[in-house]
Amino acid sequence: MSGAEGSAGDAGPETAAEPAERVRSSYRGQPGGVPAPVEDRIAVAQRTGRLEAIEAIEALRLVLLTENPLGSKSRQLVHFGQLVVLAQGDLARRHAAAARRAGATPAELVGVVETALITAGVPAYNLGMSVLAEVLATDERE
Repeated sequence: MSGAEGSAGDAGPETAAEPAERVRSSYRGQPGGVPAPVEDRIAVAQRTGRLEAIEAIEALRLVLLTENPLGSKSRQLVHFGQLVVLAQGDLARRHAAAARRAGATPAELVGVVETALITAGVPAYNLGMSVLAEVLATDERE
């Protein structure tokens, strides 16, 4: 029986908003709140009746993050590097800022960008340095 149908003893059938809100809740408290791509996933899943799949993906994400042997700083540095290599500047910016909040130094972030150059070349290096220029400028203003 799907979560939308309810079961004996439930207060009633679950509305489509409830699974979506559970997904959003795992992002609450993060700077910037729920990322736009997550909202897009939720919207399409709601429209197509696939919220159960989104919940499964988010449950896996939560397990991989909360039970990960890397600390928060290392996880954010890894995310930052991966996103630079994938040329995902907006998300890289978010994770570079999160790495700073988790204690990463500017030198560590530059080290990630230099490593990305080996994997993905000068375009990744340029993107990473541009992202860092923005993130570090924001640090100075705060």
